[in-house]
Amino acid sequence: MSDRSGGSSFFWFLAGLGVGALVGVLYAPRSGAETRESLRSRAEEGRDQLREQTKRAKDQANDWIDRGRSAMGEHRDKFRAAYEAGRQAYREKTAEPAENL
Repeated sequence: MSDRSGGSSFFWFLAGLGVGALVGVLYAPRSGAETRESLRSRAEEGRDQLREQTKRAKDQANDWIDRGRSAMGEHRDKFRAAYEAGRQAYREKTAEPAENL
């Protein structure tokens, strides 16, 4: 029951926010053209900021991916070296009895 009232309260908060913004625009001291231009420029600024933040997030994600690939490559190389060393040690150990005969 509390989930419903929480969601409902948030909806009414957003509705009130929208109504308040609308009333503020209607009673603004500027003309309609000035208000529309101001809203348009702010929307463009917001869009540009969103694009910039998206670009930064994408660059950071690519950086993390590159770091992960590099780390995986290093671990793979170390594993291969350890594997080859183990194979070589096994070969040497199993070859010793044949040499003793």
